[in-house]
Amino acid sequence: MAVSTSSHLTAVEAHVSESDNSTLSPTPDFDLKDMKAQVVENVYAAEEAGVPQIPDGGFWAWSTVAGAFLVQYCTFGYINAFGVYQDYYVRIYLNHYTPSTIGWIGGMQIFLNFGMGVVTGRLFDRGYFRYLMATSIVLHAIALFMLSLSHENKYYQVFLTNGVAFGAASGITYVPSAVLNPIMLNKLFSGPIGFHNGIRISAGLNVFLLLVSFALMRTRMPPKPAQKFPIKDWVLKQHEFSLALVTCMFTFFALFFPVFYLQLNAIVHGVDRNIAFYSLSILNACSVIGRVVPNAISHKFGISNLIIVFTFLTGAVTFTFPAVKNLEGTILFAVFWGFVSGAFISLVPAYINIMSNDPSETGTRLGLFFGTGSIIGLFAS
Repeated sequence: MAVSTSSHLTAVEAHVSESDNSTLSPTPDFDLKDMKAQVVENVYAAEEAGVPQIPDGGFWAWSTVAGAFLVQYCTFGYINAFGVYQDYYVRIYLNHYTPSTIGWIGGMQIFLNFGMGVVTGRLFDRGYFRYLMATSIVLHAIALFMLSLSHENKYYQVFLTNGVAFGAASGITYVPSAVLNPIMLNKLFSGPIGFHNGIRISAGLNVFLLLVSFALMRTRMPPKPAQKFPIKDWVLKQHEFSLALVTCMFTFFALFFPVFYLQLNAIVHGVDRNIAFYSLSILNACSVIGRVVPNAISHKFGISNLIIVFTFLTGAVTFTFPAVKNLEGTILFAVFWGFVSGAFISLVPAYINIMSNDPSETGTRLGLFFGTGSIIGLFAS
């Protein structure tokens, strides 16, 4: 809505009238006519500056939403399917290595996906969005197509392609479509197509979707100038933000462990593979619901209250993982853990935002939060 000069003048005139008739306190030592003139000057200056208003939609607005959806599918949605890789690597492709050693590949993905936001977020603010997208697409293609050329039990090849390169490609554009990737990868790896050709097919699909998203997405606001924030004061003096960082450290210790090991755990305990292959898809489908419902009711119960509840529930459900040893337990764990962990992840940006004194701080604060979590995630999988 445009600035209304008349409404401001009416408000000032009312204030002047009340001040003239007031008997509660003496009139302050300033000229009310000068104050009125100053307000008028500020109002006209705001109008002439043409402050950008929030758009009401349009093709490019909604196409950007669609493009962001595709980016999410190809990046974080793919990382959430790493449990398929973990299972295949442990049982077949990297069976000379321990599960914990293989887990470093997924840990590197988590570290780079979240940690690079500290740098890429600032680059985005400075107007380098399309350069970031182009770099991510190229690196994404290199990572997966080179993985398809890797050799069995050559750990360094898999680590550099699936861990470092793919993690970096995702981190560059990380900003829900994690349900379809586990099903697709399981069908490709376990069917007649095989691992290497399956990787090539998934790589081709992802690169194609990223190219589509690149064509669809646009930024609205002009680049921001370089900004300096009192990060030291946030961490050391703003106690609620300090507590959030500490909570982040503990949470990321176990946040992705079930995503990496649920399918493998089910197969090891004798669950039919055809059903176990869907465990991650069930988990991610429930995570989608968990990301939507709590945010829809947050205005009634409060963001802080909800994130406390769902952080506790995520930890409580995670503690039940050692007891998951059959089909029923696998499905129940996938449903409950998917929902509560999805709620926690989706509430974090809103929770960090309410701590910010200005919207321009939110990106940097989120970068600190997820950057802290990424370091823990590197060692926790």
